[in-house]
Amino acid sequence: IGSYIGLFSLAAVYVAVGVFVSSTTKHTIVALLASVLICIFLYKGFDWIAELSFFQNGYDYYIRQLGLSAHYQNLNKGAIVLQDVLYFKTIILLFGLGCIEQLSGKFKYSWILFVLLLLNYLSYLYPLQIDLTKDQRYTISTQSKTLIQQVNQPVKIHVYLGGELPAHYKKLEISTTQFLEKLQQLNPTWISWEQTVPGEMYKDTALLNFYDSLQKQGLPIDRFQNSATITDKKLDQLLVPGLLIEVEGQKPIAIDLRSSKQYFKPYNVIKDIPEIDVEASYNAAEALLEYKIVQAIYLLNRTVRPSIAYLVGNGEPLDYTVNDLGKSIKNQYNLGVFDLQKGFPDPSKINTLLIVKPTQRFTELDQLKIDQFVLGGGNVIWALDPLYAEYDSLRNTAGEYLAYDRGLGLDAQLFKYGVRVNPNLVQDLNCVKLPMVVGVDAAGAPIIQRVPWPYYPFVQAGSEHPMVQNMDRVLTAFPASIDTVRAIGITKTILLTTDTTSRIISSPTMIQINSGQQEGALASFTQQHIPVAVLLEGSFKSAFSGRLTKALMDSVQMATGKAFKASGDKPAKQIVLADANLMTNFVDPQKGPLPMGVIPYEAIQFANNVFFQNAIAYLNEPVRLLEARKKNLVLRQLDPGKVAANRRWIQLFLLGAPLFLLGIGYWGWHYYRQSRFVESKS
Repeated sequence: IGSYIGLFSLAAVYVAVGVFVSSTTKHTIVALLASVLICIFLYKGFDWIAELSFFQNGYDYYIRQLGLSAHYQNLNKGAIVLQDVLYFKTIILLFGLGCIEQLSGKFKYSWILFVLLLLNYLSYLYPLQIDLTKDQRYTISTQSKTLIQQVNQPVKIHVYLGGELPAHYKKLEISTTQFLEKLQQLNPTWISWEQTVPGEMYKDTALLNFYDSLQKQGLPIDRFQNSATITDKKLDQLLVPGLLIEVEGQKPIAIDLRSSKQYFKPYNVIKDIPEIDVEASYNAAEALLEYKIVQAIYLLNRTVRPSIAYLVGNGEPLDYTVNDLGKSIKNQYNLGVFDLQKGFPDPSKINTLLIVKPTQRFTELDQLKIDQFVLGGGNVIWALDPLYAEYDSLRNTAGEYLAYDRGLGLDAQLFKYGVRVNPNLVQDLNCVKLPMVVGVDAAGAPIIQRVPWPYYPFVQAGSEHPMVQNMDRVLTAFPASIDTVRAIGITKTILLTTDTTSRIISSPTMIQINSGQQEGALASFTQQHIPVAVLLEGSFKSAFSGRLTKALMDSVQMATGKAFKASGDKPAKQIVLADANLMTNFVDPQKGPLPMGVIPYEAIQFANNVFFQNAIAYLNEPVRLLEARKKNLVLRQLDPGKVAANRRWIQLFLLGAPLFLLGIGYWGWHYYRQSRFVESKS
């Protein structure tokens, strides 16, 4: 609809220009040429003026707003803004009134000009907009507006993406700056932003030092090389596709503007290397702008920081494998360690418990402590490895390793809450490719190729829950499957599942290092969307109700000062992961601990850290904070197969149809004139 409104408005302006020019001269050719020149100037002339060097100081934006192009593009994209509508109305009325005054010879409508200018100015101060897009891409959600309007201290946003950019980055830059303008309009007292292009401010060593300082603050750095520029000047520059949000007295939050979800063109999961669909990936980046920026502003402005406890006492790791877990949240939350062997966790002091990769069995008392924490309204993330299965153990053996049940003793408790973590292994052909010896060459040297390792499958969003919506694939290592079971009053949501080429292997089982080369076994990967992560919400029932000894009941009273709870008096949330490696990180012997979701054999970072931070936010922050993640910018592309098959017919239709309609119009007008002339003669 917006496209039609834009075209109609543009045509109306051109008609008004033509009528006005016709009123000033009797020469048809002169009127035609003058009308064409004025229309061209109104559409692109102000853009050309804005590109002059002495206007490149902020005034270029306002000069462009005087032309038709800027307002037409706004209407064309589906956002009906009052300022754009008034602009077109003003231009049409100006030329229409000019025509009337030209013919009458009197200037009696000058007051209308003043009214129009005043209305345009007011529309700039108080912008109104109707979003006609299906995905509401140009509308800030009500929840985000509320959070921004509640900000009551200065927030400074620094944008570092700018300059001569490739098309997809330019589109992202424009979307970012437009969104920041909307935020500033919502709270102009406390929200401010500025755009800085490092390459235009610094040179040589100073520039490199500046990039280094940005990178240390967590901003991403990309390199862009291009020799096909307008000025024939070869470009080789570093880009910063990110922004920094500052609040005095707090550590700034760096935001990566790129999407955390990468889209790939169709490929064979066994033989092909995935090729990123750049347009779709950056479209997803625009969809997440609101969530990323509003979340950061909220975290910097909240008055109470939730407390998160990393549980120890049952063999949970405290080494470099949980390095990124702590780094990811320590600046936004009160993060501490709680030893389960020394007491009961208090839900009034701890918002969320992190139970990450326990290796020792939980006693009945251990389970009771967690149970009473949940029933008191405390949240828990269970990141469990039900089997002994480690790649390092496999490498230290003769190429195979027995995976068997750890016996953590949590089955009955989790079953009562609504899930069953199965002691098995899940494989999928959409997985990591590891370098392995596949043969020897003529000289006897080993031939090394990267082959699929189905024990390290990629998992994806299993629902449209805001925690996982618009999120990229997550890296797993030896995951198990999860079944949901009946639990009264508990809502269960599948968060992560495998792809469509999966299978389940029961335990105990032998893990073989060359399993990715067994082509004959590929036919058994027939299962799909096997759950590996589940969200549980509601008021839980105790796993110990009706079976607790008096001694244990007394221990609850003595330790907490409260009686044993058989059912929850507050709603709680639990996230159960059938793979602890979702929340741990690899440690490189040379580089040290890697970021979560990074494996040395893959060139990209998977969305493990994004999933972890989203999970923490969902458990500890207002639910409305995650609502912006539901926004989904639909990429409406033509079907390439149909385009290729019908290319000639499409070209003929697009060229022939307008000519046909033009001919019909000319014939009708000619017939009308001829019939009228004949009637007047008679």
